Amino acid sequence: MEITNGGWFLLVGALLLGIGLTAPSVKRLPVTSAIIYLAVGIVVGPTVLGLFHFNPLKQSALLEILTEVAVLISLFAAGVKMPVPVTFARWRTPVLLAFLSMTVTVGLVALFAYYLLGLPLGAAILLGAVIAPTDPVLATDVQIRHPGDHDRLRFTLTCEAGMNDGTAFPFVTLGLGLLGLHELGEYGLRWALVDVFWATAAGIAIGVSSGSGLAYLAARLRKRYNHSALLDDFLGLGLIGAVYGISLLLSAWGFLAVFFAAVALRQTEQQLAGATPDPKQELQSETLGDGSSHVSEASLIFKEHLERLSELVLILLIGGTLFLDSWSWRALGFALFLFTVARPISVAVGLLGTRTPLRIRAMAGWFGVRGIGSLYYLMYAIQHGLPEDLTLELIHLTLVVVTLSILVHGISVKPAMNRFWGK
Repeated sequence: MEITNGGWFLLVGALLLGIGLTAPSVKRLPVTSAIIYLAVGIVVGPTVLGLFHFNPLKQSALLEILTEVAVLISLFAAGVKMPVPVTFARWRTPVLLAFLSMTVTVGLVALFAYYLLGLPLGAAILLGAVIAPTDPVLATDVQIRHPGDHDRLRFTLTCEAGMNDGTAFPFVTLGLGLLGLHELGEYGLRWALVDVFWATAAGIAIGVSSGSGLAYLAARLRKRYNHSALLDDFLGLGLIGAVYGISLLLSAWGFLAVFFAAVALRQTEQQLAGATPDPKQELQSETLGDGSSHVSEASLIFKEHLERLSELVLILLIGGTLFLDSWSWRALGFALFLFTVARPISVAVGLLGTRTPLRIRAMAGWFGVRGIGSLYYLMYAIQHGLPEDLTLELIHLTLVVVTLSILVHGISVKPAMNRFWGK
């Protein structure tokens, strides 16, 4: 017996109703809502009842689109919550984590996969790139909750996740290139110039210019038409689509572009409104300064609703991919290495020489949540011709890592954060 279309609507609808009606109780539970979604997916999936089975290999095109949209919405939501103003002192730590620590993670995972798992070098680097980025979708419990949240740990983890979903792309293309599926150029020159320098710089430039431009345009229209209401939700979604589309056309990293577009949108709106970086003023969502409302704040609630819905659907699908024999010692050992060796070491190396407090380093070293972003990169690689034998191996390893991340990080987040804040 399989779930019909009506059954799917009933299942998702019942979950939404259940979470909505029991939200206060769920918040008091020592686990995250993601664990509840995963448990339901495992129960109705092939592990227990066998009512449905989602095959990532056969449905890779669909899963690529679903995960791509989910990550884009989450990146925008993370970007508009960034504190004002942007300063070198505040951004130094997450930049180091997103660029240097992520590179170290890719290297450590590639060495483990090459020497201990026996993968080809290209596949080992690709696995490192798939697994290295932290996730902006599933890590909401350790990320900035609202634009006025100035917690340093939350900011660091949110900003890191916003950037490293874009900085991982050069390593994805490097792995594909070594497997003969992407053009690297002689001595890797094309990869270095196009995939690393151009795509990264262009993505940031497109994002900053687009976000700032929309902020100026919206402010001018409101001023000209006596602060008439604009469709801020449409403007936010339109900015995501336009920025991502331009980036794809110009061979720039679109994830980076969307995150920085959201950051620039909020920063520019605050500057135009003459706001100060006072947390109380940042919490105001009605009017600031000259009385103009903000596209970033007005569209944020809608984006967060879409983010929650995509999280529910995708985690259900993850649960529906797992069989009992998915839990191989090979995959469990790899996940253990990632969580307890690769992530802590990469954070320690990335923050070496900085004044980041030890307790923030420790928390950042543990809460490297893996999730929807990793699934997107894997589906991206599959759609670019990854051989089936390597595809099955990487799907197996990635799904176990993501599932365990949902479980171990979801169980530990509330007690760890309460202890961090001294509650």
